[in-house]
Amino acid sequence: MLDGRQRMAEDFRRWMHYLTPGPAHRRLGLVCLGVGHLEGRLPTVGPRALDHHVAVVVTQGKGWFSHAGEEPVEVVAPSVLWLLPGVRHHYAPHDDTGWTEWFVDFTGPAATAYQDLGFVDAVSPVTPLTTAEPAAHGIGRIAQAIRRGSPYLEVETSALVHEVLVALRHARVDEDAAGDPVLTGLARDACLPISVAEHARRLGMTVADLRVVVRRLAGCSPKDYLLSIRLTRAKDLLAGSELSIASIARRVGYDDPAYFTRIFTRRAGLPPSEFRAQQHGGLASAGLS
Repeated sequence: MLDGRQRMAEDFRRWMHYLTPGPAHRRLGLVCLGVGHLEGRLPTVGPRALDHHVAVVVTQGKGWFSHAGEEPVEVVAPSVLWLLPGVRHHYAPHDDTGWTEWFVDFTGPAATAYQDLGFVDAVSPVTPLTTAEPAAHGIGRIAQAIRRGSPYLEVETSALVHEVLVALRHARVDEDAAGDPVLTGLARDACLPISVAEHARRLGMTVADLRVVVRRLAGCSPKDYLLSIRLTRAKDLLAGSELSIASIARRVGYDDPAYFTRIFTRRAGLPPSEFRAQQHGGLASAGLS
């Protein structure tokens, strides 16, 4: 007869690799702590809580997931399970089907930013996907880098975690491949000299609903979202045209050049004239002016 460990080995297969980034690597803002691949009738995980984030990407099979003591919810591949720092979780595939999963452990201030921006869904920690292939491929690339070894390993794996998180956001079932119509509408009209209330009216929404949607999708208020688009456009015009600062201010929605200068300086850290001088100075030194 097979003992328990032999039966377990026949029921599922797995590989896992872990990293221990040093203080300098942690200053990158996001570091990979480990990756793994498991398939088959896996044992139940938890209840437990970790001190870092984990994305568990389920590529095949079905199971269940419990988060923060709530009732278990059904998991159907392709999906991602978000394990959040300090939050107890408990999950497993169904015994009759098992599942295939790829996971990546990560931490750092940028992980919190990704959560604030909605890339890591703390409200609905079981997120259905249209496809898990890009994220699973990214996790596989992290594993290949670890096996290969490199003096730049922690930096390389950090960059790949960013790619995995972006791939998971693009693959969400509720993500419009053409872009969210609310954000698309705001971006289209961002440089018009109109209020947030008028933007909401054009989109057929209340201001309160607009705030909720933009906060969920972009991690900021509608005013900040519009401001970022305006100032990005202003930087392009400052660097790539000979338009006066007053003309650029009007093009990005500000009738008062002095107000535009104040808000540009506050957000960019230097006045528009200095930003332009820096960019033109760089071109001149390169012989491109």
